[in-house]
Amino acid sequence: MSVLNYIDSHAHIYSEQFKPDRDETIRKATEAGVAQILMPNVDHTSIDVMLQTEADHPAVCLAMMGLHPCSVQKHFEKELYTVENWLNQRKFIAIGETGIDLYWDKTFLPQQQEALQIQVDWAKKYNIPIVLHTREAFNEVYEIIERSQDGTLQGVFHCFSGTAEEAQKVIKTGFYLGIGGVATFKNGGLDKVLPEVPLEYLMLETDCPYLAPVPHRGKRNEPAYLPLVAKRVAEIKNVPLAELVEACTANTKKLFNL
Repeated sequence: MSVLNYIDSHAHIYSEQFKPDRDETIRKATEAGVAQILMPNVDHTSIDVMLQTEADHPAVCLAMMGLHPCSVQKHFEKELYTVENWLNQRKFIAIGETGIDLYWDKTFLPQQQEALQIQVDWAKKYNIPIVLHTREAFNEVYEIIERSQDGTLQGVFHCFSGTAEEAQKVIKTGFYLGIGGVATFKNGGLDKVLPEVPLEYLMLETDCPYLAPVPHRGKRNEPAYLPLVAKRVAEIKNVPLAELVEACTANTKKLFNL
């Protein structure tokens, strides 16, 4: 058993890709030292299986509630209605994941902006953090967060892979940077960015089943691979692994009130 205590701050462990071996995957994660796995919602299709995963592993898997930007289409209000219904029914650790994604399609940018603003307002209303997705859309998301930051908004820019300047902007708003498998990629760019980011603004994540760290790149990612991310981030920051993990775990507990 690892003596280090990790938290995977962003994992789609409820994904269809884990259907054949979900329980086994969670057991492997626990054995690797991953004490908790935080699950972002995607849309109405992911809610049931996510909540079932939480019910099956209540000490380990914890659910968020939100609408992913890639699920924002013309009639996104119905999706948000479902999210709000759930937020009124029970406690969730965060709003998420939400944000803007312009990687595949820019058609629904206005709808994505509106959906994000609504979810930012919910984060304030329910006094829980927000988990942000910013693929090819850092500036668009940051603009909304900066405008909405009244001192009460908290959250994390998940799967951060931006520039040093963008990292400083995140810190300026009091948000955290979620660091995943990209840190292990040869041309990921984070080796130039992370040395300037204080430990108190970092969190570790896998974003499984996506973005598996080296040497598993291209394969299905899983929470048990989180120590590979931590090892690389510690190397980049030139700090002992135990110090890095302790800081990231403390940050995650603080933000999500664990």
